[in-house]
Amino acid sequence: MFKPFSIRGCSLALLQPGEQGIIAFYQTQDQKILDQIHSVGIKIGTCITLEQQLSLLQIKVAGESLSLSQEVAQTIYVRIVDN
Repeated sequence: MFKPFSIRGCSLALLQPGEQGIIAFYQTQDQKILDQIHSVGIKIGTCITLEQQLSLLQIKVAGESLSLSQEVAQTIYVRIVDN
């Protein structure tokens, strides 16, 4: 028998404060946005936590707090991690 399971994921911009996710993929071909993502150290497989969601999203990556624009956050898709 198979055990039931679910896969939950969404855009980083849709996470709620305190939720964690693992970067699954980027939904953009815009090299400028990809460069911004890579310049702050966000890579596929990176675990992140959303700290605040104001005009800029405050996230924590590897113990370091970073700010991202909504435009950039909307292109980053995460697999939600249950706490």
